[in-house]
Amino acid sequence: MAERVATLAVLNKQNGKTQELKMRPGQAVRLGGIIVRLRACETTPDWEKPSFTGAFIQVDVADPKGQFRRVFSGWTYAETPSLNPVAHQVYDVWVKSCAMRFPESAPEPAASPPPAAPAGASSESSAPKSAGVATASDNSD
Repeated sequence: MAERVATLAVLNKQNGKTQELKMRPGQAVRLGGIIVRLRACETTPDWEKPSFTGAFIQVDVADPKGQFRRVFSGWTYAETPSLNPVAHQVYDVWVKSCAMRFPESAPEPAASPPPAAPAGASSESSAPKSAGVATASDNSD
């Protein structure tokens, strides 16, 4: 997590200014009456589809008395900003990217289970048959 860097954007609707923040998990940035904390960021590797970039952020905003209160705590995603929007009367916050390292190649797929026997194939088993359960081979009528 320490090598990851998220790029977040903060819009101040009062003055129309947008600021980009580059943050590492655990960092907090104060911009006037807002504090943005990045707790985590994730992005899917190139070999996984669909791709998503998300960040777990916390946003505290100052009230008229100067006391900060939490207005958002959760995941927000670059591809679907409306899924979990940080929409405040004065501030909007969204994730733009998350830089992180991946292994050089995709992991090897897990070994597939052996193929199942075709329907109707006879497979004699040494396991005893349950007395109360009839199978197709038990009904010789």
